[in-house]
Parts: sequence; structure tokens; C-alpha cells
Amino acid sequence: MSIRHFAIPAVLLFAAGAVPAAFLLSDPNTPAQQSRVPIYGVKVISKFKHDPKAFSQGLVIDDGALIEGTGQRGESQLRKVELRTGKVQNFVKLPSTIFGEGVTVFNDKIYQLTWERGLCYVYDRRTMVYQKYHRYTGEGWGLTHNGKQLIMSDGSNVIRFIDPANFTTQRTIRVTRDNGIPVKDLNELEFINGLIYANIWHSDYIARIDPATGRVKSWLDLSPLKPNSVRGVEEAVLNGIAWDAKAKKLYVTGKDWPTLFEIEINKTPKGRNRRR
Repeated sequence: MSIRHFAIPAVLLFAAGAVPAAFLLSDPNTPAQQSRVPIYGVKVISKFKHDPKAFSQGLVIDDGALIEGTGQRGESQLRKVELRTGKVQNFVKLPSTIFGEGVTVFNDKIYQLTWERGLCYVYDRRTMVYQKYHRYTGEGWGLTHNGKQLIMSDGSNVIRFIDPANFTTQRTIRVTRDNGIPVKDLNELEFINGLIYANIWHSDYIARIDPATGRVKSWLDLSPLKPNSVRGVEEAVLNGIAWDAKAKKLYVTGKDWPTLFEIEINKTPKGRNRRR
């Protein structure tokens, strides 16, 4: 497919505000906080090229293609990417004041959050032509769905379950460890086999969350995957989870990472001394 550029209507532009200071990580999100929840390692199955200038905020596999939302003001896009080569096949450029966030594909539509503007853009799944927008309160971080509802994170420990027709919140859960301590900074999301997978901002871990209770059932340790080229770069963090339900394949990447990984979760957890 040739690359096409669809502009978002100017009516959606807002005055640009100052970028707030980075959120401080709370202790409950660090490996030093021990609990009985197991940690699983992963095995790399394949590696693919990923645009090292793609500040990945959302990742979805749709009919074998990669749908990716990227962030940063003036650089935010919605992209369709050829999985095997990393080549961008189609894209939508967001207005320069908008910071793009999580994406999901649901009912022949692509939904894309924005960080601070309280807008969720809706596109046609096949053509990526912009259709409309929904409003919401608070910040937008990660987005996925369970086949009936959209599921959204906002950087706190709260996950919202949203009616896709009007974007109203139908219920919420608060994500906690088994000892009740909140797990904050929930970022990119993916719904896989009945669990919510969530990147934790500035962390090398993915939480696997019970959507009924909000309890973290287990953790995935992806620390060995971080490319050497971005180690030490503060915001080049793990962010991006995509599940190919047809092929039963799991993909992950990070912000400005040069590599997209196909991974397999180890069947047995790490030793008792490595629990979060």
C-alpha cells in the first residue's frame, strides 16, 4: 500500500500548554517491593526492524499488520506498518499540539487516545480515514478492548471499562498487588486470554492483571530485551504490547527502540527470591 497522509480537522486544535514534569515513580512499582506474585521470564522467538524514531505509545496486530500509535508533539502519528520489514505503509499525522497515546482496533474502527487533550480519535480500520472523536476526562495512556468494552489506563492505578459507542465509563478497577499496594503508572495495555497486560512506565516489567478484581496475577520480566543503543536514555522505555490472536504470537517493543520482538513466556516462574 502506498503511504497516504490524512489530516485531523483543525477544529480539534487546542492551545499548547507546558509539558508537566515527569511523574516520580512510587516504590510499589520497583522490584524491591516483594510479594507472592510470580515473575516469569521470556524467550525471544524473532526480531524485526522497528523505527528508532517511533516513540511507541500503542501497538496492535490487525490482519497480520502492525498498527502503531506514536507520541511527542509535532511527531505523533497513527501508522500501519509491515511487520516483517518495519516499513510504514500508511499513516495519519496528528496536529502539532497533540501528543498521541494508546491505540486499539475494535469493530472495524481504530481508536487512538491523546495524552492531555481528553480526545479519542476514531478512524476507519481499513482506510485509516479519520471519522470522529470522543471526549473523556483526565489523561489518556493505554487502550485495548475485551470484545465488548474499550479498556483504558490514565497513568494511575485505575483502569476504566468504556462503552465504545459514547465513551462513557461503565466501571473501573484499581490495580493492586496481592498485598493491596497500588500499582501506579499503568501505561500501554493489551487484553490477552482473559487478562489485561500492562506496561509500567519507567519499568522493565509487564503486569498481568485480573480484569474482575484488579489484582496483579503475575509479572513478566523483559529487562534483558532493552537494546544497548537506548540503555541510559530516560524515556526510551519498554512500551508496546501486541497480541496476534490468530497466530497466537506476542510482540513487544519500546519508545524509540530499533527492534520489535516476538516473545514467548517461560512456562515456569523465576526463583522465589525474584518476586515482585
